[in-house]
Amino acid sequence: MFNRMMGRTRYIVCRLFLHLKGDEVAPILGVLNSAARTAINADGELEVLGEELVELCQTFLQYDEYLFSAANEGDVFWNEGEAGDYVNELFTDSAQRYGANLDLNSSNQPLSLPVTRNIIVMITVAAEGEIPELETDLANISALKAALKALINLHYKHKLRAIQVHFSPAQLGDELSSDQLLEYYPELIPL
Repeated sequence: MFNRMMGRTRYIVCRLFLHLKGDEVAPILGVLNSAARTAINADGELEVLGEELVELCQTFLQYDEYLFSAANEGDVFWNEGEAGDYVNELFTDSAQRYGANLDLNSSNQPLSLPVTRNIIVMITVAAEGEIPELETDLANISALKAALKALINLHYKHKLRAIQVHFSPAQLGDELSSDQLLEYYPELIPL
């Protein structure tokens, strides 16, 4: 409240890394692909992106037994332009990570698909205000669950200013090996 009175808005930009692991994580890939299609069709409409983020966070909370490791990073800004620049920087980094390129037009699906055992989800958000649940170390399961719930609440309080979700593997049938996890996602800390 004090920040507002001074005429300054506080922006938080953060990126969460979630690593889901197990034999039954493939349905989560379906939810991610569905959300990606909806987001692309919404053409950046923040309300729609927020609804998809809520759906994803609820899915991760529902399948919390598959949350294997996580990481987070972020910064606080008093300038909207600087916050936007950092969002773009994180977006570019996430998009360049292994297996995060989504091709919704791919029609050459093999007849049998290998079982996906590892999924990485990178959620980048910019929001207004103080969000202690996101501004803390998320390397334990209770803190991570609190952060996912905070993302849901930020949508309903209309505090989100940017939402980006990348995930790997982006294609059903692609696999993400343990070696690739170590090489391309070194931030991850076991929960």
